Amino acid sequence: MVALLQLFWLFIKINLLSTSGPASVGLLHSEAVGKIMTEAQFIQAVGFSSILPGSDALQLAMFVGYSARGVVGALVALIGSILPPTLLMFGVVTVLHRLRREAWITSFVEGLAPAVSVLMIFVAWKVFKGSNGGAFNWLTLVVAVTSFIALFFNAPAPIVLIVAGLAGVFLFQ
Repeated sequence: MVALLQLFWLFIKINLLSTSGPASVGLLHSEAVGKIMTEAQFIQAVGFSSILPGSDALQLAMFVGYSARGVVGALVALIGSILPPTLLMFGVVTVLHRLRREAWITSFVEGLAPAVSVLMIFVAWKVFKGSNGGAFNWLTLVVAVTSFIALFFNAPAPIVLIVAGLAGVFLFQ
């Protein structure tokens, strides 16, 4: 059983070492799978946190915390997830307020966009491979490509996830 302080520090570390959201999923995967939950539970957690309204990262943290220690674990994980970005944002806002007219700030933010995009693709690939045990599966590829096409044509993401989940019920028996 994971101690509450250990759970708190896990989410403090994840939120200090990543930009949260999709970027934190890869780090959380490496820290939680095998220690707090199984690969299948983690994939379910990512799926459920994506379907529900609100922040995926916070919902994922609460799911992992709940898996580890119930309601108290969910609250500890939530606090550990919220604290670092909140404190960092106060600091960043203070600095940016002083530097807001500097041109390099805009260029810096523009440079982040491609790196974050690649990071999201990398995490998606890790989750995709983990969902079928690392082996290539045509049915998994069909669900992935169909989901991509639906999202490309602006289908609501929660609907795409629900339909993919229902397809999984019939395709992966």
